[in-house]
Amino acid sequence: MSMGLQYVIVGLIVLASVFIVLRKLAPKLTNRWLAAGSIRFNQKDRPAWVRAFGRRLKPKEATGDCSDGCATCGACGPKPPAGAQVEPQPLEFRPRR
Repeated sequence: MSMGLQYVIVGLIVLASVFIVLRKLAPKLTNRWLAAGSIRFNQKDRPAWVRAFGRRLKPKEATGDCSDGCATCGACGPKPPAGAQVEPQPLEFRPRR
């Protein structure tokens, strides 16, 4: 195997890894990227296989579940009752066994 081919394969692996990390850490950003790519590929003047690829790129719709990362409802995580004082909780460090 030539060195150039090895560099291409390693580069593709690194790009795939970066994309997976971005999907976990910045879901809104990657959903915008996927939606833009989907719109660009899914145009009427494109061949059928390109349009099918564009439909596959379309990001999943938000389900309203707290694990989808949409943050549109503002209900993710517990909220204190209105007017309640939140007491600070001290950190407690325990040594490893």
